[in-house]
Amino acid sequence: MSSLPDTRWLAWSQRIQAIAQNGLTFARDPYDRERYEALRSIAAEILAAGSMLDPSLVLEVLERETDYATPKVDVRGVVFREDKLLLVRERSDGHWTLPGGWADVGASPAENVEREVHEESGLAVRATKVLAVLDRSKHPHEPPFAFHVYKLFLLCALTGGTPEPGIETDAVDFFGEREIPDLSLTRVTPAQVRRMFDHHRQPDLPTDFDCET
Repeated sequence: MSSLPDTRWLAWSQRIQAIAQNGLTFARDPYDRERYEALRSIAAEILAAGSMLDPSLVLEVLERETDYATPKVDVRGVVFREDKLLLVRERSDGHWTLPGGWADVGASPAENVEREVHEESGLAVRATKVLAVLDRSKHPHEPPFAFHVYKLFLLCALTGGTPEPGIETDAVDFFGEREIPDLSLTRVTPAQVRRMFDHHRQPDLPTDFDCET
């Protein structure tokens, strides 16, 4: 039996929001648009009830999403120095994470993660392998997120630079497997960090992905 909490409400709201967003993208009949707007409001109500947020604020966030609904992409850099893993501390919550963030349009996953690592840690890296492609909703991230997210973990080789915090980070360090500090769970989980150490010890492991069992 899965140890994850029951977050079916989150999946329901994401699916309803996607249907509403796609409908509003293509619908021309005003009555159809009215129905899709009502669906979007229902998705906002579900999200607000599950997250204890103001429904009007949630609806405002959903209304900013336009065009065909697709998953968002988060990239994370996995950088080892000897047997220690690079982590950065987020100013927003005071906890540690693999450097990374939202992928920007116009850049490849490798370019995105190399930029994120440099901006958040001051270190220059070169992406060499995709270690994992994970569905955020299938892992115990906190808090839940309104949109569907794919998380890409890319192994990166250290090529230069000096450890230095960035605008969004206030500390940079390398940690051994038994030294991992409190993690920013919205960005990375302890199990994901442990799995990165597995990949470090066994470089021939294939790329991880979430599959139905």
